[in-house]
Amino acid sequence: MPTPAEARPPTDRDWHTDELPPTPQRDFLIPAQRWVEAPVSVRTLGDDLGIDLVAYKRRIGRYLLWRAGPARRADARYAAAAADDLDRTFTFRLFSDGTGEGTGPDGGVHTRFRTWKESLRDD
Repeated sequence: MPTPAEARPPTDRDWHTDELPPTPQRDFLIPAQRWVEAPVSVRTLGDDLGIDLVAYKRRIGRYLLWRAGPARRADARYAAAAADDLDRTFTFRLFSDGTGEGTGPDGGVHTRFRTWKESLRDD
């Protein structure tokens, strides 16, 4: 059984944008504080939710996906920062009842996480 993402030990080194892996890491997690070029919007992603840990998830096209909070049935927020323009960041808020909302690069407001991610992929 794989270790849940939140239970993985944080990496002990700093990462530059071009070093962030394309797929999730199964043995450790990469906190936003270890991302050298991390914009403030990613570093503080969970502040208003009382969540300190913002962890890297994966690349979706040109976007780097980060999450503050658990993946399911809890208050959480995702951020996607364009690797080639870190000021271009989009967020998706996931609520504890399973609903969510976020604006994608297509300009649309998405209520499903899947369609928000698809807008990232298609940008």
